[in-house]
Amino acid sequence: MAKFHEMPGHLARRAHQVSTALFHEHMTREGIDITPFQFAALSAIKLQPGLDQATVASWTACDRATIGGVVDRLEEKGYVKRTVSKKDRRARVLHLTDSGADILAQVEDIARIIQDEITMGLSEDEKKTLVRLLQRVSENDPK
Repeated sequence: MAKFHEMPGHLARRAHQVSTALFHEHMTREGIDITPFQFAALSAIKLQPGLDQATVASWTACDRATIGGVVDRLEEKGYVKRTVSKKDRRARVLHLTDSGADILAQVEDIARIIQDEITMGLSEDEKKTLVRLLQRVSENDPK
């Protein structure tokens, strides 16, 4: 049996810890109050304005209850506007506000720097391979 520090699960957890710590460090340094989940939600809404919360939850690999709280906080910060869907009155659709688009642009710039820090020491080919392998592992979602 492999030693724990050679197990993919442990290494994935450690990589997540490193990336989350870097994200929080950079956001704190820049005075930006946003979490990785909030960044993911804003990014999903930017990709397709008018998404419903359930789709944002799916795209960000987040459960519906959690995404509701994430969207509540984004709305409180003035980054997202939530309205009733014209297609389905039970659904809420999401749009970035101007301040949401502005903060997302700032965070996207910082996120690029963070990605370089996470993959520091890897060649461009190794970075592409890492991303490809992580995408494949992510497809193993047991849900």
